[in-house]
Amino acid sequence: MKKLSAMFVTAAALAALVASTGAADAKGRDRGREYAKVDVGRVIARVEDQSGAFRKAVDRQLDHSRLNGTRREDRINAEVKQYDRTVDALRSEFSHRDSWMETRGNVERVLRQAADVNRIMHDENLGRGVENEWGNLRRELNSLADVYNLKPLR
Repeated sequence: MKKLSAMFVTAAALAALVASTGAADAKGRDRGREYAKVDVGRVIARVEDQSGAFRKAVDRQLDHSRLNGTRREDRINAEVKQYDRTVDALRSEFSHRDSWMETRGNVERVLRQAADVNRIMHDENLGRGVENEWGNLRRELNSLADVYNLKPLR
């Protein structure tokens, strides 16, 4: 009888653990805070919006700069476009997942690619408008990094 009772308690504890894991997937928890998928989706949407504004500002500025038609312009545009593709891939993957934490690897890729763009922004003088757009985007990227408990951009 004691053995049967112990098995019942163990089974009940296991069922409670499985049930709580399912609830954690629906919301997600990081750094003691809970995030619903819809909340993380809003952060990603802000990153997407700011990324588009940044990409357009870079393109406009380069077309009207001494870099127009140079290999440096091509390199900068290629880095920004590659970054933009990683953001698109994040959105697509995020939309197809039940749990927002399943896209942590995608967020890591976005942040690695953003770090490459960040280096360009430190090395090149692309004008105040582009710098302002990058500052806005970097803040959103750091918010995303915070949600996923990843290292922010500096």
